[in-house]
Amino acid sequence: MNTFNKGIEKIVVALGWDPSPIGEPDIDLDIIAATYPADAPHGDPAYLVHFDSRSPDGTITLNRDSRTGQGFGDDEVMTLELGRLSERYSRVVVGVVIQQAHGRKVFGEVEGTLIEVREGYDKLARVDFSEVEDATAATVAEFVRDAAGEWRFQPALRGFDAAPETFTRLMGA
Repeated sequence: MNTFNKGIEKIVVALGWDPSPIGEPDIDLDIIAATYPADAPHGDPAYLVHFDSRSPDGTITLNRDSRTGQGFGDDEVMTLELGRLSERYSRVVVGVVIQQAHGRKVFGEVEGTLIEVREGYDKLARVDFSEVEDATAATVAEFVRDAAGEWRFQPALRGFDAAPETFTRLMGA
């Protein structure tokens, strides 16, 4: 590998939002990562990583999960160690979904939403979901392995009006 052309090795995706007003049901946003095999980079994901799960090889983990948006700093944090991901995978798509347990909610109804995609101290993306305010789910980042085997970042803000289960099937299309 040419160390002068080093691709992305490790990413942190951090999501934050404000808690619901007093007396209102909690709002739960979740980060989801979908990993796709090299032989079907736009088909069904090989696996998903979300709350209560991690990748089979431990390269993608959800380090923090919030169901309310309460607390200081980032409410949800996911780490993607792309440099350790098997060569059989060529694409990872990261998205956010709003759980719909208490009725339909869209990003425009959730105060203080912000997601950052970081590589070390470098911010690759900072998204507030205002461009997809009528969506219940959105993709925010895509990582693709190039011909040299290096991972590259592509911004991928795209809104969906879909339940969480449906979103996981649509997010990589």
